[in-house]
Amino acid sequence: MDNMDKKDTGLSAPAETRSKGILNSKIYLYLTEFFSGMSVMAVELGASRLLAPYFSSSQIVWTIIIGTIMIAMALGNYYGGKNADKDPDPDKLYKRVLFSAVWIAAIPFVGKLVIALVSALLVVTISTNFLIWAAFLACMIIFVYPLFLLGTVTPSLVKYTTDSLEDNGKTVGTLGAFNTVGSIIGTFAPTFITIPAVGTSVTFLIFSGILLVLGLIYFISCGRCRVRMAVCTVLFVICCAVSTSLGFAFWEKSLAYEGESVYNYLQVKEDDRQVALSTNVLFGIQSVYMKQGGLSGLYYDTALAAPLMSGGGESSDILILGMGTGTYAKECREFFPELGSAEGVEIDEKITDLAHEYFELDSDIKVTTYDGRAYLQGLQKQIKSGELEKYDVIMVDAYQDITIPFQMSSVEFFELVRSSLKPDGVMVVNMNMHSDQPGSINDYLGDTISSVFSQVFTIPVRHTTNRELFASNDQDMLDRFKSRSDSLDDPDLKNLMEYIFDNLEEYESKGNILTDDKAPVELLGMKVIDGLISEELEYYRRVYREKGIRGILDA
Repeated sequence: MDNMDKKDTGLSAPAETRSKGILNSKIYLYLTEFFSGMSVMAVELGASRLLAPYFSSSQIVWTIIIGTIMIAMALGNYYGGKNADKDPDPDKLYKRVLFSAVWIAAIPFVGKLVIALVSALLVVTISTNFLIWAAFLACMIIFVYPLFLLGTVTPSLVKYTTDSLEDNGKTVGTLGAFNTVGSIIGTFAPTFITIPAVGTSVTFLIFSGILLVLGLIYFISCGRCRVRMAVCTVLFVICCAVSTSLGFAFWEKSLAYEGESVYNYLQVKEDDRQVALSTNVLFGIQSVYMKQGGLSGLYYDTALAAPLMSGGGESSDILILGMGTGTYAKECREFFPELGSAEGVEIDEKITDLAHEYFELDSDIKVTTYDGRAYLQGLQKQIKSGELEKYDVIMVDAYQDITIPFQMSSVEFFELVRSSLKPDGVMVVNMNMHSDQPGSINDYLGDTISSVFSQVFTIPVRHTTNRELFASNDQDMLDRFKSRSDSLDDPDLKNLMEYIFDNLEEYESKGNILTDDKAPVELLGMKVIDGLISEELEYYRRVYREKGIRGILDA
């Protein structure tokens, strides 16, 4: 082979003298591009599920994930192209594929420890933007290296597959097509198949296993690097053994259930007094079932004022957007035996299954698996034709993780709620993050609701960070509430309703309106969360000053 031939094939002399094995056929190079593209997208989606239980699945966290991955891929593209020009040896590429496979397999175990360690270190070093910094640093440590390695694949393959300048356009286009198709599969498969079926940890193992096999086939066909293959295989097997053993809340020893759905991480805790559902490791309770009945001590109790304010009273027809496991519906039935109906909309079918399995949700309570806003839109035709009666009470409790979906925070959404209520109906909204700071997410929600309803009142929920909002276009809502509260038989409920009446605050709008076009709920919510976390972190900083790192770990 003359010098021109060597230049055209893109392989250096040392690499030429060795067997190329399976690379004698270009199809394996295309398959390498296909599976690497698929794995990159699978890791990206897996990253969102790994971080969500700790830092939420908000647009801010997604931005951090995508930005981090783009940084890693850009560095990998640059290094891969430069390295392929300098030393075009396929062995080096497939070694990087093997290393990335082992690293990705370790993520389900090591990643959770990294998140815990990063969070612990930031507790004593920063005062603001805790979640943002923690998510960013965790992403950089966990995901940059393996995705950097996968970023080297495309420029390296361009070098190996291009025979001459005459067909390089076709070759590069074919590689791009294989990468894109693989990325499409890597986008849909984790979300709709592997994560709901086997969970995030096994999803990482599946796609890392594909990369491992890809590298092993190449080296076996060439008859080289047997020790490296053996080491990587053993490490992968070890990762498979340990990665599924560590739950998201690995410090919890008494969970009744821990699992995942298409939408959420799900955790059920049970003791002698109650059963509680959480969709986030770090923040609060989303649903609760009191085994002996009675008030829960959470915002659901405060929301019991809504039927007493509405024209329907104790026989109200109630719709709950964000049903959860049915806490509010069960409380309404318990305290208002003459209740007309209580039905709910819950986007996560797995939560409804847990409601029946752990929370004793009555089988005759209707739960529709759907998005809350889309459900209201679907009702409008039936309401206008007279096929369906409007509701006396609509409860909006649609927080996802620690943020509210923007499409259920806009003026257009609340207009849909208004059109689904009777003239003397009441909307009650759970606002998850109480803050006294001006311009908070609750201020924006209150202002938006005030542009749709003439009567808006709020009250902070005792012993929580929640604030409950009541809205109606009926000026008699408070008079009805006072009259009905005075006649209640249950002493605990009566005392609570009297407290609510005495402490309700009429909301004064400041003109900040959220719309479908502009609803920065993630940024507003993160601002409030940052303030709440800063208050909590002060306790841990004090522990650190007094007892050091050991004190933090014990706390």
